[in-house]
Amino acid sequence: MSATLKGSNSSKLQVSEFILMGFPGIHSWQHWLSLPLALLYLSAIGANTLILITISQDPALKQPMYLFLGILSVVDMGLATTIMPKILAIFWFDAKAISLPECFAQIYAIHCFVGMESGIFLCMAFDRYVAICHPLRYPSIVTNSLIFKATLCMVLRNGLFVIPVPVLAAQRNYCSRNKIEHCLCSNLGVTSLACDDRRPNSICQLVLAWLGMGSDLGLIMLSYGLILRSVLRLNSAGAVSKALSTCSSHLILILFFYTVVVVVSVTHLAETKATLIPVLLNVLHNIIPPSLNPMVYALRTKELREGFWKVISLHLGKK
Repeated sequence: MSATLKGSNSSKLQVSEFILMGFPGIHSWQHWLSLPLALLYLSAIGANTLILITISQDPALKQPMYLFLGILSVVDMGLATTIMPKILAIFWFDAKAISLPECFAQIYAIHCFVGMESGIFLCMAFDRYVAICHPLRYPSIVTNSLIFKATLCMVLRNGLFVIPVPVLAAQRNYCSRNKIEHCLCSNLGVTSLACDDRRPNSICQLVLAWLGMGSDLGLIMLSYGLILRSVLRLNSAGAVSKALSTCSSHLILILFFYTVVVVVSVTHLAETKATLIPVLLNVLHNIIPPSLNPMVYALRTKELREGFWKVISLHLGKK
């Protein structure tokens, strides 16, 4: 498909849509990847919906840790839905065209949801810190009001914080090329097509990432450092094991989330041309955490597993 251009003279030609080509280097057989990606998407939507239903129906799960998990489930479903319908449309219906406003809106949504996921991880780390280091004060500190304010803060922070990313991308001059070697509209992938200097976009994304997710990661590490110090002071091996068990699920998800963020960022900045591995990692980073989070919590949290079975048994009993 050739570039669609608009403008009255050649010096002001501007593309009116982008073409998402999919995974670079494997265009001829990339449609086979639609099956595992579709299964991951269905798993993410189904598992996170089950978590929300379980938390809403089981009174024993009306605790801050599970309320934060419910909020994380909403964010996960939003992140997966931001990218997967378009990716599947590309593979199944060859619907590769995407308008500029839709593309910039997707850039905004991806950055917003990824930032919110990072913020919710920080809230969950703070919850575990208070629960382990200040157990007697926990009910008075981590209240429903605090959960609401923290969630609102995360939504507003990331909703406003990432606005410069799509705004700067929209200000670039896209005068000729419009084929993006990607399945989604990534900021650096889109701005690499610009005819003018894209360094402001790269610098903006790097600065915002360090200010947002970088500060979240720093505070999460501080929280777990304080938790570790407090746990090591305990004389009871059973208490140590229980304290570490309550944090293990969260740590697994945090390590995966931030490790992939760092790898994707480094490979995107290092590569001058889109290659398969960074593009694939970028897609998987937006779909695997929404699929993985419910499974990790379900496997490692007894109360949540019991809640799942209660909900499933209740609905099966009605049938």
